[in-house]
Amino acid sequence: MHLHKNRADLWMDLLLVAFLIGLNVAARLLPHVPGMWPFAASALFAGRMLRLPVLAVIVPLAAVLLSNVTLAGDDWRITLVVCLAVTLPAFAGMLVRRWPGAVPVVVAMVSCSLIFFVATNFAVWAFSGIYPLTLEGLTQCYVAALPFLDKTVLGDLFWTAVLFGGAWLAHRVPALSGRTL
Repeated sequence: MHLHKNRADLWMDLLLVAFLIGLNVAARLLPHVPGMWPFAASALFAGRMLRLPVLAVIVPLAAVLLSNVTLAGDDWRITLVVCLAVTLPAFAGMLVRRWPGAVPVVVAMVSCSLIFFVATNFAVWAFSGIYPLTLEGLTQCYVAALPFLDKTVLGDLFWTAVLFGGAWLAHRVPALSGRTL
């Protein structure tokens, strides 16, 4: 019984990982508001919810790499920073497992959104060649990126609400959880 349950848990985790990767790739490839992707939220969700939380890191990395196959590529160094920054919510999700409720999840998501903004725009400044490698160029880069900051934070919070809200509903609504009244 215990082995069967562990195997079933692993399959459920793998199905969730596949679903989240598919959601991320579709959301990135289909028309969308710039910066309003589910990548960070799905990584946070996976880190918090998966029985094998180490699988959570696969979610954003696989989604970035798979969607990059069809999109014009950035400089590899920018892509590397994006990959590192987008895995941070997976680790944050693992960390916030110890605290119940929505507040730790929201704090973690907003923190990860801000770190993503700072890190990826620094990489754009440092590696794209668009801005001079001066303090003025760095300032220009961040100022140019400001219109995307609110979309990133709001998008991350929206997708966090969708994923965690969906999981909450699935556990509490009998028809969704497979339970009968």
